[in-house]
Amino acid sequence: MALLVTGGAGYIGSHMVWTLLDVGEDVVVLDNLSTGFRWAVAPAARFYLGDVADPEVLKKIFIENDIEAIIHFAGSAVVPVSVTDPLSYYDNNSGKTRVLLSAAIKAGIRNFVFSSTAAVYGQQKSSAPVKETAPLNPENPYGQSKLMTEMMLRDAAAAYDFDYVALRYFNVAGADPHLRAGQSTSGATHLIKVACEAALGKRDSIAVYGFDYPTHDGTGVRDYIHVSDLTAAHLKALQHLRQGRGPLVANCGYGNGYSVLDVLNMVTRLNGHSFKINMAPRRPGDAASVVADATLARRVLDWTPKHDSLETIVRNSLDWELFLMNRSVDDLHSIHRALAAASF
Repeated sequence: MALLVTGGAGYIGSHMVWTLLDVGEDVVVLDNLSTGFRWAVAPAARFYLGDVADPEVLKKIFIENDIEAIIHFAGSAVVPVSVTDPLSYYDNNSGKTRVLLSAAIKAGIRNFVFSSTAAVYGQQKSSAPVKETAPLNPENPYGQSKLMTEMMLRDAAAAYDFDYVALRYFNVAGADPHLRAGQSTSGATHLIKVACEAALGKRDSIAVYGFDYPTHDGTGVRDYIHVSDLTAAHLKALQHLRQGRGPLVANCGYGNGYSVLDVLNMVTRLNGHSFKINMAPRRPGDAASVVADATLARRVLDWTPKHDSLETIVRNSLDWELFLMNRSVDDLHSIHRALAAASF
C-alpha cells in the first residue's frame, strides 16, 4: 500500500518524502508546484502535478495507487498574506482540505496526518510552555484556517470510519543533514532562513522586530524544531494510526526557547562573519515568548527528537544555503538521483 503526501514538493513535505522512503514506504506525491519545486521530490516517489481539490486528479491517484493514508502538507503559510488576503487562506487551507477529506473518505482511506500549527493558540496570558489544552485563540486567518481544518477532522472522525493525527508545529527550521532537502523558497520569511541568507550575502540585512520584550535580551523567544525531527514525529503519527489508537492532537516542539538575538548570534558564530541587523518596533500580535509543551507527543507517540540543538539547526541551514548557491536545476536533479541510490 502507498502513502499520499500532499505538498510533497515543498519544504517540510519534501523532507517527509525522504523520511518515508528511508524506512521503505511506497510514496505518492501530489503538488501543484505553486511554492514547491519538482526537483525537490525524491526520484523514488511517484509524482502527480495538480491541486488537492481537483476531483479528477484525486480520482486518478486513488485508482492508480492503493492509498493507505494521507499526510497533508499542502496549503498556505505566510501570516501577513493571510491578513491581507484572508479568503484565499480559507479557500486553500480549509475549503480545499474539505474536498480532499471528502474524496479520501469516499475512497475508503481512513488514516490522515495533518500539518497544523501553534498559531491556533494565539497569544497566551502566560509565557509558560503551551499545552494542547491551552485556550485556542488564533489571531490571524492563517491560524484560524488551520483550526477550522482541525474541527473538520474531529467531526469527520466522529461520523465516519476515519482517524487522524493533527500535529501543531512550532517554528520549523533546518535542513536534511544529508542535504537531500531544505528550505528553498525565494523570499522566505522564516527567521533562521533569512538570517542564513543575510550571513551569506544573499540579503542586504535582517530586521529584528521588537527589542523591549520581557525576555532575557529584549527580543522575542521561540521554540525552533529541526525539520527532520518534525518528519520523524509524522512517521510516529502514522504508526499510531496504523495501530488503531484513535484521533490525536499534539504539539511538535522541544520546550526550549531561543530569542531572535540568540539565533542571529549563532548564525554569526558558525558562519564566521557578521551581517547588518536593523532594529525595528514590535509587530502587532507578536508574543514575547512561545514555547511548546510536547510531553504528549513524546509520551503517546514515543517521539524522541535527535536534533534538539540550535547549533545543529543553524549549521544544517547554513550548509543548505551554501549547497543551493551556484546550483542549477539540472545539478539538483543529478544530485537527487545520486542520493536516491545511496544508503543512509
